[in-house]
This record gives sequence, structure tokens and C-alpha cells, in this order.
Amino acid sequence: MKETQKNPLYSHEEKTPVEISENRWKEILPAEVYEIARRKGTERPFTGKYYQFDEIGTYYCAACGNPLFRSNGKFHSSCGWPSFFEPISKESLIYVPDHSHGMVRTEVECGRCKAHLGHVFEDGPPPTGLRYCINSVVLDFEKKEEG
Repeated sequence: MKETQKNPLYSHEEKTPVEISENRWKEILPAEVYEIARRKGTERPFTGKYYQFDEIGTYYCAACGNPLFRSNGKFHSSCGWPSFFEPISKESLIYVPDHSHGMVRTEVECGRCKAHLGHVFEDGPPPTGLRYCINSVVLDFEKKEEG
């Protein structure tokens, strides 16, 4: 059984914000997703399954299923994580100031469940000039159906 099938909150259509306890998150998420999504961890650079990935489709939050990015908004960067220049919509993401590790950055969270996804930087390609640097572990991907 796919991990997302164990998660009763996972949906590509539902837009209602998810507000549950950390204990409940720990029960329903795989350990590696929980570590990054809820504890703000980071996968090792150049190791994620979507870093060098070029399929056509949509990327979703692995914690709740919220649509985040389309493959046509993805680009190859040398940062070591999957990089996107724009989200599907303004509501897909939440932006949070991050002053951890002695840096000033902008954290990116899922707009539905507030899962930590990664960070956004202002050194991306046109048309936005943004680089959303996202952990593969907190992404699900669905290939576009041919036709």
C-alpha cells in the first residue's frame, strides 16, 4: 500500500486547512516525511528522488496532498534539491521568515498543512527570478496522463 493511502488527510482536492496535533502527524506520516515536514529537517543535497527528475506532471505535498508545483515550473539548479521558479497558486504556499543557523532566509511551508518544504531564494530564472529549493521527501509526484 502506498504511504499516502494510510493518511486520512491526504487529498488533491481538499482545501480546508489541516490543524491536528503533532502526535497525530507522527502517527500518520512516514518517519522521513515527519522529520522534514514537521521538525523542519533537510535531506542531504543531491540525494532526493526529484532532484534530477524530468517527468511531466504535478508535485504535491507528501503530508496532505495539496498541489504545490507543476513540472513546467521546475528547472535544473546546482543547489542539490529540486528547484522551481513558481508555485501552482499563491495559496499553495506560506512564506515564513527564517533566521536559523545564523542566516536570513524565507522558509516555504505548505499552504494547507504548514508542512516545512524548503526555502525560496531570489536567484532563480525568469520569469519570476525565484528559486524554490524543496526537499524531495516532502513531495509526491503524479505523472500527467497522456492524451
